[in-house]
Amino acid sequence: MSAKAQQPADLLAAKAADRTALIGVVGLGYVGLPLALEFVRAGYRVVGFDVNQATIAGLNQGRSHIQDVPTQRLAEAVRAGTFAATSDLSRLKDPDVISICVPTPLSKTKDPDVSFVLAATNSVKQTLRQGQLVVLESTTYPGTTRELMLPALESTGLKVGKDFFLAFSPERVDPGNPAWNTRNTPKVVGGITPECLRVAVAIYQPAIERLVAVSSTEAAELVKILENTFRSVNIGLVNEMAIVCDKLGVDVWEVIDAAATKPFGFMKFTPGPGLGGHCIPIDPHYLAWKMRALNYKTRFIEIAGEVNAEMPEFWVGKVADRLNDQSKAIRGSKILVLGVAYKKDVEDVRESPALDVIRLLRQRGGTVEYHDPHVPALDEDGVTLRSVPLTPAALQAADCVLIVTDHSTVDYATVARHARILVDTRNVLARAVKDPP
Repeated sequence: MSAKAQQPADLLAAKAADRTALIGVVGLGYVGLPLALEFVRAGYRVVGFDVNQATIAGLNQGRSHIQDVPTQRLAEAVRAGTFAATSDLSRLKDPDVISICVPTPLSKTKDPDVSFVLAATNSVKQTLRQGQLVVLESTTYPGTTRELMLPALESTGLKVGKDFFLAFSPERVDPGNPAWNTRNTPKVVGGITPECLRVAVAIYQPAIERLVAVSSTEAAELVKILENTFRSVNIGLVNEMAIVCDKLGVDVWEVIDAAATKPFGFMKFTPGPGLGGHCIPIDPHYLAWKMRALNYKTRFIEIAGEVNAEMPEFWVGKVADRLNDQSKAIRGSKILVLGVAYKKDVEDVRESPALDVIRLLRQRGGTVEYHDPHVPALDEDGVTLRSVPLTPAALQAADCVLIVTDHSTVDYATVARHARILVDTRNVLARAVKDPP
């Protein structure tokens, strides 16, 4: 074998080609577990790392806690020995590839909280060895990979691009999407050096249908933020249009549907109760924070965020208006919220606008119950709420029914028939009439 073939980059590329590379995935949530199973499907062996002992125990027994990963598929991988989970971070020395898929939330002041990324990086640093590829998948601000991770990892004495490899590849998970998943969604990859990029592409290629290489980790980091900022700004626009139409006495849904008939120059976005999930409400703040450090204000982004954040208050105001028409106030009224997940047909409540809606209704003295077929229990402000059965009696007992999340399995005809007052943030009742099951 030639001297060139002995180089760590070539050895790792060869391990990708024959699938002998051991893959490590740090963080086994909505991003990490589906990715781990795609690596397994591609023929790799995978070890997953997580700090939650209950999660580890369940996974090693073949039980999936993620909606997009069927338990049967996970159980088969566990039985075959191609997937195992551990909380022992000292074992990070074993994998040839370490993919970091940890949360990147916001602090209470809307600043990036990269503590999970830093903790994962520190754990990797403790065991980093020659020939390993480290890939950050967690959404973060441009510069995180180069400015935070690289110095920590090079402090071991190993040289990036030669001894070890570092890349960024943003997750593009859309929970509950039946058409687009980890495997068939194009994956953006950027490396610290050209060799880092080459090795990362070689590793991911067997597991992902299409890879999109970009010139740097900063470009890859910014791609994800642009995608979700695009959505945030456009949703902010139609949310503001909903307020405008309300003041003008015009049906915003009719306006949007008519505008969407234009075959060019218009993309349909729809208003709602606010933004939720792990990306759109959070990612734009990462860019805004980074730009503030560079003395630039991202005006579009911040205005859209303000409009979207005001939507729960707007819809609570509509509840107050409808109750007022019946000579009632929110205080003392019983309000049934339909749907608390951040989007339809998922169990994910992260950043869900329903949480703000419930909090605002309770602050005004309302008695709030909820029904959600995907979320049996919900902790809100230290109080545990449980989903109530959606029965004619429950609908009739509520002074107002507020539709926040438009789950497909809800019988909206029954809701419309028995609710005394209905406030529909998703236009689901009109769509149910137009497109009956």
